Amino acid sequence: MSSKSITTHAPARYTATAKLLHWFLALALIAAIGIGLYMVSLSFSPQRLKLYNWHKWLGVSILALSLLRLGWRLANKPPALPAAMAAKMPAWQHKAHHGTHHALYALFFLVPLLGWAYSSAAGFPIVFLGLVPLPDWVPVSSSLAETIKPLHQWSAYALAGLIVLHIAAALKHQLIDRDGLLLRMLPERRG
Repeated sequence: MSSKSITTHAPARYTATAKLLHWFLALALIAAIGIGLYMVSLSFSPQRLKLYNWHKWLGVSILALSLLRLGWRLANKPPALPAAMAAKMPAWQHKAHHGTHHALYALFFLVPLLGWAYSSAAGFPIVFLGLVPLPDWVPVSSSLAETIKPLHQWSAYALAGLIVLHIAAALKHQLIDRDGLLLRMLPERRG
């Protein structure tokens, strides 16, 4: 598929920093969700404990990357949708586009913060990479932990669902609409 068959005018691209933050966050989210789904299926074992720590470390990394990404986005306005593409989109797609992005950003923070709160309430502090102890921000309480646990799980499922929706929309634009929208978030080809 040649670039001419996708679009005749390349849409404005995101900055290199925005792309880097997007893809690092995407990889961290996929890893955290994958590990989270797998670790809860294991019986109590050293392997399960190791995966819980990796999951927590990824959660802290996701929180840090999300802060960086939000800060970058607030300081660097993302490129607007190409005018021709925006004109073709029905109103509901514009609302879905913006609503999905806002919900993703909210869940980038909510899911790891709920996980941190659950870990704190359950009495299992987070020691990032086994080196840096993070403060507990809720008191140890088994009843609080039992309240927070399903909130973390369901918000993670919601995040996973929105990620799937986001990927599906990007693929629709690339493979069906052939409008080059996905190229805005991919590295630029040299020469």
